[in-house]
Amino acid sequence: MTEANADRVDVNKETLGFQSETRALLDLVIHSLYSHPEIFLRELISNASDAAEKLRFEALGNDGLYEGDSQLEIQIEYSGQQKTLTIRDNGIGMSREEIINNLGTLARSGTREFFKNLTGDRQHDSQLIGQFGVGFYSAFIVADRVTVSSRRAGLPPEQGVRWESDGLGEYTVQGVLRKKRGTEVVLHLKDEFKEYLNGWRLREIIRRYSDHIALPIRMPEEGGGRTGWETVNRATALWARPKKDITPGDYDEFYKHIAHDFEKPLAHVHTRTEGKLEYITLFYIPSRAPFDLWDREARHGVKLYVRRVFIMDDAEQLLPRYLRFVRGVVDSSDLPLNVSRELLQRNKTIDTIRAASVKKILGLIESLAGKEEYKTLWKEFGRVLKEGVVEDPDNRETLAGLLRFESTLHPGDEQTVSLADYVSRMPPGQEAIYYLAATDAAAARSSPHLEVFRKKGVEVLLMSDPVDEWVVMHLTEFKGKPLKSVSRGDLDLGGLETEEEKKERQGETRELKDLLGRLRKTLEHETKDVRITRRLTDSPACLVADSQDMGGNLERLLKAVGQNVPAAKPILEINPGHALIKRLAGIEDEARFNDWARIIFDQALLAEGGRLGDPAGFVRRLNALIVGSLGT
Repeated sequence: MTEANADRVDVNKETLGFQSETRALLDLVIHSLYSHPEIFLRELISNASDAAEKLRFEALGNDGLYEGDSQLEIQIEYSGQQKTLTIRDNGIGMSREEIINNLGTLARSGTREFFKNLTGDRQHDSQLIGQFGVGFYSAFIVADRVTVSSRRAGLPPEQGVRWESDGLGEYTVQGVLRKKRGTEVVLHLKDEFKEYLNGWRLREIIRRYSDHIALPIRMPEEGGGRTGWETVNRATALWARPKKDITPGDYDEFYKHIAHDFEKPLAHVHTRTEGKLEYITLFYIPSRAPFDLWDREARHGVKLYVRRVFIMDDAEQLLPRYLRFVRGVVDSSDLPLNVSRELLQRNKTIDTIRAASVKKILGLIESLAGKEEYKTLWKEFGRVLKEGVVEDPDNRETLAGLLRFESTLHPGDEQTVSLADYVSRMPPGQEAIYYLAATDAAAARSSPHLEVFRKKGVEVLLMSDPVDEWVVMHLTEFKGKPLKSVSRGDLDLGGLETEEEKKERQGETRELKDLLGRLRKTLEHETKDVRITRRLTDSPACLVADSQDMGGNLERLLKAVGQNVPAAKPILEINPGHALIKRLAGIEDEARFNDWARIIFDQALLAEGGRLGDPAGFVRRLNALIVGSLGT
């Protein structure tokens, strides 16, 4: 694989400028990762390994791509005299177009989102860079010049290409005669990084970070006039090894390789299944959500292997969408080597592996519940897991047990209350799990709909994530207890309401029959009905949705994303014990009554996070009433 016989030819040489985002990333890599310089070797070896896996996959349909050399390996050598370190592979290689696209341009989804999340704080940004995947650009941490020579498998030798740059803004690309396929990266090291021109130091780094690579990593033998090459790593697929032979450090480094992450995973589960089907799975839960978790164009999933042969990245058929944050590998002995994405969609073996994998991952997540790690998991991936309640009815009960919410007993920024916790605290007479969905946490905590529950000491779950409304539409009960919104329908407090309270409310309805009629007539275009409330103790009024109608919060969410939502009038509930309502009942002047009625309606709308249809009219009426109350 040595490049000693490669004849350079100056054809099609051109000087190009890095894409602006690439220049920015280069600067961040060089200055933010200064405390982790050795990761450059891990990243370049990982790239070489990926190139070999891609060749194996493409060669399944075209054996000629091996060009008579199917022994894939990575070679690493150094020259103290020339101050160069070389990483070489005989993988798939790159064409001229690919080398420009891969090394000069960040043509990947989520790039804009990545840069938007940068803060200028080196520690924070270095973690984000790790999630983005620095790959090749990490070479410039230790090198002031990098030369890449490559030829894509299947192309003639004269279509080799050489790329070179100092990482400061420009790079050159020119044709070379390259007899061997694959890629060679030559690092011209900076003086302060001469430690990487030491064979023992390089071996130590390789064994620490890249021992799991299922490809021989070879270096020239050291000392004694030996001229051969030795394999430095174990060169066996980590997931295929017995679990007793794998250390926690091995698992962590393999995760960093497949996830291109700098941080350790939160947890992992490694399973070998034998019998009717034979397959191995190794799944990881990251400790931090990737910046592009919500990018619809980003591809998330696990790597698929068949009998240790790499088949594809991001095999989304292997896990449901709500587990898109999981990283790992699936290695099957029962799938054909030429399996395609289309075949995966209708393959019974894949269906079986998928169902079992979901159970394993949810079991792993359940094992973390109650531990400190679960707080991290929920903070990073809770909103994604909630999607599973909607998407995965087979595992809905398990997922429901994993949900966490804020509640009136546990208010704050962290969602810590499980449905099981809630049910265990329900007082005698309470028959339902009560919840309130609102536009944000602050609106939920201050909602007037909570007043009667606070008075009675009844806990209410506070839901402010946009996905929560969809969750409770599909999760109608938990452990036999129905979930009920405190802002929809006629509130049924069951055994929490005394007979005396029921009689008192019925009497108030009779007494205020005329007032209710006048309000219904005044607000006939704004409301479906007006009635006495069971919810309020301090506020004059609130708006509720009819039991068969869409809630106001969900309606606003759908409109915000451009959905055409049919208009549904709310129900106005009034508090007969409030001074405003008592004052309203005594107003005989119809014009003044109408202004008061609309003020009360608009206040109720604002209290639940709604938008006024006529803000100017609200201000005018409010000013008039204030002036009137001052007696001027």
